[in-house]
Amino acid sequence: MFEKTGQSPDKNLLIAILVLITFGWILSFSASLGHFNSYSFAAKQGLFIFLGLGTGFFVLKIPISFLKKYSPIFFVITLVLLAMVFLPEPIGRSVKGSTRWINLGMFNFQPSEMMKLVMILFMAGFLIRQENDLKKPWTGLLKTLVIVSMADVLLLFEIDLGATVIITITALTMLFVAGVYLKQLAIAGVSLVVGAGIFIYSSPIRWVRMTEFWQKDLWINDSDKVHQTKQALIGIARGDWTGTGLGAGIQKYSKLPEPHTDMIFAVIGEELGVIGMLFVLFMFTYIIGKSFNIAKEALKIGKKYSSYVAFGICTWFSMQIGVNIAMNLGLMPIKGYTLPFISYGGSSMIFAIITFAIILRIDMENRAGYQKQKHYA
Repeated sequence: MFEKTGQSPDKNLLIAILVLITFGWILSFSASLGHFNSYSFAAKQGLFIFLGLGTGFFVLKIPISFLKKYSPIFFVITLVLLAMVFLPEPIGRSVKGSTRWINLGMFNFQPSEMMKLVMILFMAGFLIRQENDLKKPWTGLLKTLVIVSMADVLLLFEIDLGATVIITITALTMLFVAGVYLKQLAIAGVSLVVGAGIFIYSSPIRWVRMTEFWQKDLWINDSDKVHQTKQALIGIARGDWTGTGLGAGIQKYSKLPEPHTDMIFAVIGEELGVIGMLFVLFMFTYIIGKSFNIAKEALKIGKKYSSYVAFGICTWFSMQIGVNIAMNLGLMPIKGYTLPFISYGGSSMIFAIITFAIILRIDMENRAGYQKQKHYA
């Protein structure tokens, strides 16, 4: 199971990830000061980081070929976990009308975070196995949609539209990278957009949440979602360039809902200002850019599975980071997307660390592959 590559993890990428995790831990503690048990939040987040780093260190030793071989098993297990959230308490757990968690006692485990990664691992292997079928216009696309729909149906029943969108777009992007015909992919994309529109319009609550954000009377609208956007923008405006100071923000105490999870970027804007927000953007840009390069290098040396996995991971994180920041800046309606490495949350933090441990492992195997090519040359 374990395999040494003779390479160490990329120090610059590893340091960037660890800096962002540490930064996030500090900011999640500051953002949770408005809660009575803020020190408990910090202690739990520290435990999540410890578990994530421990698991990530373990993953660094696992060859990518192992993930490729057992990804179908991981996929089936994750589907079972997605179904388990519907079991009655104390196993399943519902919060604010959404059923997304499995009660593990110490914290609530969210299988949808696991599915984001497992879908990428499974789809990469599927694309390798189906290369011949991908030359046929519809076969590969239809098989992909069947695979994705198995997870999407469960996620929609959980009322987790955010995870559904990320998983679906990531899978289709991987299909595009693998070389499926653009015409068929465009037709499928339009169909999915129409389907999502019908899904949103079919529920008065979802429709109101989507349309009220774009109304001209945003600042006199008192709905919860619009209120959240307004308070985020007020906090960012208060921060100006240098911020009010770490821990000195006031929006998090009663005005801004979910300051330590979905809306933590607004807290960064208030307490650390534009400089703090630019720091976060720079760190994410560096990490994602480096990861895209790792994906391209894997493709150059013939490691297609590794390349597809890395491209899928970059797509997932680019979307999640972009949407979270956009909704904090008032550019999009509020949706339940955490900011990776920074927002409070056990499942999100643990799987973010595991995911980038896989990226680091791919890079290690890439460099080992280059050395072998030079040796035989």
